[in-house]
Amino acid sequence: MSSTTGILGQNTRRSPHLVISIPGTRPLTPRAPPFGKPSGKFLFRYLPWIVGCTILLWVFVLRGDGQPPHRPPGRGGPFHQPPGGVPPTPWKPAIPAADGSDIKAEEPPSVWREPWKWAAGKKEELGKVAKKPLGVWDGRAEKVKEAFVHAFEGYKRHAKGADELLPIVGGKVNNFNGWGVTVFDSLDTMWIMGLHDLFRESLEMVAKADFSISPVSFSPLQGDYAPFFETIIRYLGGLLSAYALSGEPVLLTRADDLGRMLLPAFNSSSGFPSFAVNTKTGKTMKGWAGDHLWSEVASNQMEYKYLAHVTGRKEYFSSTESVMQKMYNTTLSKGLFPSKWNSDNGAPSNEHFSVGAFADSAYEYMLKQWLLTARSEPQALQLYLDSANAIIENLLFITPKRHLLYVTDINGGNPSHVLEHLSCFLPGLFALGVQTLPEEDLPKATRERHLWAAQGLAETCWITYADTKTGLGADEVLMEAWVKPEQDEDVDIGGRWVDHLERWEKGGRKGGRPPGVGTVKRESEPGKREWIARKSSYLLRPETIESFYIVGKVTGEVKWRERGWAIFEAIERHARTKYGYASVSNVDVVPPQWKDEMPSYFLAETLKYLYLLFIEEDLISFNDWVFNTEAHPLPIFKWTPWEKEFFGVHTNETARTPASDKPSAPAQRPNS
Repeated sequence: MSSTTGILGQNTRRSPHLVISIPGTRPLTPRAPPFGKPSGKFLFRYLPWIVGCTILLWVFVLRGDGQPPHRPPGRGGPFHQPPGGVPPTPWKPAIPAADGSDIKAEEPPSVWREPWKWAAGKKEELGKVAKKPLGVWDGRAEKVKEAFVHAFEGYKRHAKGADELLPIVGGKVNNFNGWGVTVFDSLDTMWIMGLHDLFRESLEMVAKADFSISPVSFSPLQGDYAPFFETIIRYLGGLLSAYALSGEPVLLTRADDLGRMLLPAFNSSSGFPSFAVNTKTGKTMKGWAGDHLWSEVASNQMEYKYLAHVTGRKEYFSSTESVMQKMYNTTLSKGLFPSKWNSDNGAPSNEHFSVGAFADSAYEYMLKQWLLTARSEPQALQLYLDSANAIIENLLFITPKRHLLYVTDINGGNPSHVLEHLSCFLPGLFALGVQTLPEEDLPKATRERHLWAAQGLAETCWITYADTKTGLGADEVLMEAWVKPEQDEDVDIGGRWVDHLERWEKGGRKGGRPPGVGTVKRESEPGKREWIARKSSYLLRPETIESFYIVGKVTGEVKWRERGWAIFEAIERHARTKYGYASVSNVDVVPPQWKDEMPSYFLAETLKYLYLLFIEEDLISFNDWVFNTEAHPLPIFKWTPWEKEFFGVHTNETARTPASDKPSAPAQRPNS
């Protein structure tokens, strides 16, 4: 946008260097004037106003029910059931208008309002708990809020100013720049939960943070460099989301400060952002892998594009869009992006394809930056469509007996059959696409396949929790591969899900659900699980809960909430400490052993998604907001005409090819 009013006090281009004041934890009560007997002049001046207001109030009571006017009714919580036990109705996807210029929804969305105007109407409403007795799910949301307060109060008392709390000994550690990552990562969670006093109290630390000091190392190799990817998604994403929710100008100021200091990361020969940057000198360094990891170079577009929109700085857009242009211009094997890219020329440097740690959020940001910019960047959408179909075609497998559907990685055409907890974000991403994409981009047959994949993958992620003694999920599991001697009639197709899916469809779709989709019974005996833990620790990660939240909103199935509650109870039972919450060393050992760590993402993501999963009100609508990969919601915005010209934004005038009903096979299919 070119100008703003209200929060900045004047009609000018937004300035990143604002004069700010930090509000106290509670507003000060103004001093009352001396009280005395009203004079005649007072009665003469104000009596007509008093009489008029009395008449208006009297009319209001007679014509209404005596209650203040309500905001326009929304669609309520995603799992809300009306009296009588009527089953929940899945949300209707928002369909773009023919010209792509607007969004048709069940009610007029707030998508085009400036964030502070939205916040002004929601400050007392967002995260507010009704005064009437709480229902079961709102009560459970309150339990999650209590868990957040316990964790953050432990951080405040024992680790304030440091990055993270050591929840066993009550100590502190600086492992992400030393700027207090837990605070920055938790701001929007506080606001969403209605913890506004705690939020305002935290603003002082945000204002005082000095991003120009040499960061504290999070590894011996890092030195005085801030890791670009983690700093973007945690610090910058947290600042921008909290600003959009609250309208506090200090948050935009600090976001702009940090965004400029991180820009030198793009000064590389490849044009991709370097692994880390010294925010004081602007020097950059390569990471431990030498080459660029794809997840790290393609997971800053949401943050920098929104920052460009709210500050008017062209360099933010041009730097991050240059990465996307390289993606658009790279010829790949039908949508699968390799996990490493050459740090000198920006070309793919391996044949490893994954949706795990090296690639996860890059796939996520293809769809999400299209949604964030009001569906105006079709090239990003086309990348997502091609990639989603290629992932389903190449990376999805099922186990022989329980038919657990899982996503794995392939290297040189050979699948590893390893399922990472990090990959459990994928069912949520598929479900988000099903919810938001119009039929012209996601035809009926493809939409059905994507939803099946989302449901089956989420089921397997749940099973890796439900099968264990603690009820918590391991960080990495090795799935049982399809062994030929044990499967006589299926020896010709192996374990690839699409092969089983096609056979099921040709056989008349018996049972109504394809293999790999449906409820799976818990298996407590390790030898019958069809998976073994490779990394047996539970690291308080959010990805499974994230997918439960999104899949539950899309399908309306209450089972995802019930499973989320079971996981939260397991966290309370096995991970809660005197000072906060700790990672669990082995998910199959009771009583558990702890790791002395409480990652900031536990407050930013895990507890936030649990709260949103349970709360009845739809606080963060998919029509208005898009979560970054650290669960920081950013408001959907529309590029203005001057921004398109000034930034060089390529929008809907760029042609794209609609998705076909059946994904095409890639040049080389993986082995079974």
